[in-house]
Amino acid sequence: MRHPPRLSALLGAALLTLASTALAVAGTASGAAAAPPCTVQYSVVGSWAGGFQGSVTVTNNGAMLHGWSLGFDFSDGQEISQGWGATWSRSGARATAVNESWNGTIGTGAGVTVGFIASWTGSNSPPTTFTLNGAACTAVPDPTHPTPTPTPTPTPTGPADPPGPVSGAPELSVTGNRLTDRNGATRRLLGVNRSGAEFMCVQGHGIFDGPVDDASVRAIADWKANTVRIPLNEECWLGLDNIKPEYRGTHYVDAVKGLVSRVLAHGMTPVVELHWTYGQYTGNSSGCADIHASCQKPMPDAQYAPAFWTSVANTFKNDRRVVFDLFNEPYPDRATPTAGQAWSCWRDGGTCAGIGYEVAGMQDLVDAVRAAGARNLVLVPGIAYSNDLSQWLAHAPDDPTGNLAAAWHVYNFNACVSEACWQSTLAPVAAQVPLVAGEIGENTCGHAFIDRVMKWFDDRALSYLGWTWNTWNCHSGPALITSYDGTPTAFGTGLRDRLRALN
Repeated sequence: MRHPPRLSALLGAALLTLASTALAVAGTASGAAAAPPCTVQYSVVGSWAGGFQGSVTVTNNGAMLHGWSLGFDFSDGQEISQGWGATWSRSGARATAVNESWNGTIGTGAGVTVGFIASWTGSNSPPTTFTLNGAACTAVPDPTHPTPTPTPTPTPTGPADPPGPVSGAPELSVTGNRLTDRNGATRRLLGVNRSGAEFMCVQGHGIFDGPVDDASVRAIADWKANTVRIPLNEECWLGLDNIKPEYRGTHYVDAVKGLVSRVLAHGMTPVVELHWTYGQYTGNSSGCADIHASCQKPMPDAQYAPAFWTSVANTFKNDRRVVFDLFNEPYPDRATPTAGQAWSCWRDGGTCAGIGYEVAGMQDLVDAVRAAGARNLVLVPGIAYSNDLSQWLAHAPDDPTGNLAAAWHVYNFNACVSEACWQSTLAPVAAQVPLVAGEIGENTCGHAFIDRVMKWFDDRALSYLGWTWNTWNCHSGPALITSYDGTPTAFGTGLRDRLRALN
């Protein structure tokens, strides 16, 4: 949440590798042999017992297309249950993907990727017959998903059971576009934010807003939440001298570690997150003119943010049940002239147009975490207060551990608040990496909006966390509770009931 008020993340994984094919549509030129006007790559990007995720990339090598229809045949009766990037249909063995309104034009040399989730029983052979706008395609191998040597498959006696989840809070890893535990079971992060540690200390009032004792943490678990996100303040953690001694450095770190331990003791995943940071910014959408970490800044600062993550990573690197969320809500797009500059600033940091301090990019923060030896799951938010993931895949930071997930925030007053926007901008990201809605909320004092968000995420087995487990006035900041015993607000009732229904 941008301005907290106060005081004056499909099924379980089983190893299964599938062949991928790439295909060229033949075209005929006068006096020449047939030439492929396009290339189609079919890949399986993730699979599990009884199900898999497929991806099809079409590259246009001919004249510009204004509308397209891709067809292919499954030979083993596979059934597509959901898809994205196209309007999908099925007739017998034939699956057809027709362009959406926003991706119907494919220029020469350009491409489009669509994806789907499908089920299978017995065998799961890849399609061998493809058409693009009615023209047949020929197959060539996909180098990113080589064809495995076939092995005999015993006659199944029934669908295999997915692996069971580990008990308690899991050590999370990224497997394709899913979060998995050490058993290989798919996990979702479903829970709440616990605000306070980002602002109380810098305002000189304490460390947490309200109780964080065992009873208050147990009340969160009683909602059947499995995750608690804990926003932090960089100056308080690092012990800078503008913070009162009793609320900084070791006092602050030990208090956070205590809350993390209580969250883990109740079987929930703690997500520690950098929320408020150093650096003076008075430009567009400025939250404050203060150089200190007293509000949300457009980007983390190079002076202290990498040191913060080095320290946090060293603190929790021996417990991979703890998740790291790099930065609450980047908004370099409000400061920089173009989206391209905003995304470059987001990833690479440095001197960014419109921001008067040296910026630490997401790559800098990932590097700080990994250089400390931490292999914990890392959440990387987008821009526009984490509401825009449109170029997340193109600018994602490199991670030698491959353990990154995308983080997204949404409130009813953000820009991307419709299912159409989610389908066009979130679904492609969720097809490639795990997606976690780190904050969902609304300022209506009801839950009609988050009900829509939760349904969309539940339908795709994605993760979400409600803002926030604090007793605030709902109009000034969405609050889930009226009491730390877990009594919900009208807004919180929607999240509580959904969590209990899922768990």
